[in-house]
Amino acid sequence: MKNGLLTAGEKFLSRAAHALEHHPKHVTALIAALLLGGGGGAFAVASLAPEPPDVPVREVLEAVNPMPLQAQLDALDVHSFNLFRTDSTRASDTVEALLGRLGVNDPQAAAYLRTEPTFRTQVLGRAGRGVTAEATADQSLDKLSIRWSPADDGSFKRLVIERQPQGQFISRIETAPLVPATRMASATIRTSLSAAADESRIPDSVITQVIDIFSGDIDFHHSLHAGDRFNVVYEALEADGEAMRTGRILSVEFVNKGKLHQAMWFQEPGAKGAYYTLDGKSLQSSYLASPMEFSRVTSSFAMRFHPILHKWRAHLGTDYGAVTGTPVRTVGDGVVEFAGEQNGFGNVVIVKHNNTDQTLYAHLSRIDVRPGQGVTQGQKIGAVGATGWATGPHLHFEFRVNGVHQDPKHIARHSDAQPLTAQARPQFDRLARSMRMQLAAASAAVVARAD
Repeated sequence: MKNGLLTAGEKFLSRAAHALEHHPKHVTALIAALLLGGGGGAFAVASLAPEPPDVPVREVLEAVNPMPLQAQLDALDVHSFNLFRTDSTRASDTVEALLGRLGVNDPQAAAYLRTEPTFRTQVLGRAGRGVTAEATADQSLDKLSIRWSPADDGSFKRLVIERQPQGQFISRIETAPLVPATRMASATIRTSLSAAADESRIPDSVITQVIDIFSGDIDFHHSLHAGDRFNVVYEALEADGEAMRTGRILSVEFVNKGKLHQAMWFQEPGAKGAYYTLDGKSLQSSYLASPMEFSRVTSSFAMRFHPILHKWRAHLGTDYGAVTGTPVRTVGDGVVEFAGEQNGFGNVVIVKHNNTDQTLYAHLSRIDVRPGQGVTQGQKIGAVGATGWATGPHLHFEFRVNGVHQDPKHIARHSDAQPLTAQARPQFDRLARSMRMQLAAASAAVVARAD
């Protein structure tokens, strides 16, 4: 004390002693927290006593005169805003239809596009090409970019059409690398699986894989219900942030009638990769559920009234309706036993899978394999047609065991399970934990969008 006054340090010590006497647990906890966190961060310590009551408070009033409304509007007019929109081309697109979907109304741009050689040959009449337009506030075109990948070489082409300062358009073609990425998606079924996929912008190739993975547990033709939902994590190759191609599904979960089905891709070193449940049970099936990626069943394995013979007889296979030229794939590994014409079946391929199992693919418009050729599950062997006794384009598909016809809808339940080895189990469990988090993130993302 000097001249009856406490120094600043003495005041602090006095307050600390007072706090320690009346609140020993709180002060001890504060000191411990400071000691524990001292190596990793900065802290703010609150005063142990209230602020003195004599701190002056002043009220400041100032008049604000806003700019006149017209002056504000004039200021906004100085700024120009460009609008961006992305869409996909359609096979039926005209120049005007495409520009209209992109929000562009520019006769000069339309006239240029009608004569631009690459646009006419690589864009018009081509479906699924990514297009991004940059337009001014008055809907005039500033820049148009179209992307496609002509070859499986890890790159894509970009056609850029741009307005010059003088007003004319020029075009150029650029080549850039595709960027690998992991994508997440989620969808809820209201009317159909395909409609749910379209609503969530999930590629068809991903939905095909979902069906193939769970076809042994879920009847996708008859057992889907409104409210069923799924989350999926898959590989993609991107061009300018847009998925150009999709790869393998990494993990997926499907809730069907309240029951949860989960799967993830895992490959042991030196072994063939396969899908497993997240607790390690193999989901590998000897056969795919369908010989086509997208189709509809027009006639099942049952008695039916034959459309040509006009009498009731057993239908010993399943008919899938599709347009001529739709690719047909083998449902399992095997060797082509027959490839050629066979009476009412028209163009036929028969694949022998093992000592007991055969599959037959009939009415093909084209055959892409030869007798004796080895084929792998999912390989294209021909295309849908209407050869032989057929009233229209479709695929007739049969599954035989020891020469006896079986209902093809059950073939996906033939398991070819390969259990995990003890050596691979730790790596699998680590990956499964990561996949659970990614699937939860996909589900949370769709909930956030809904909110």
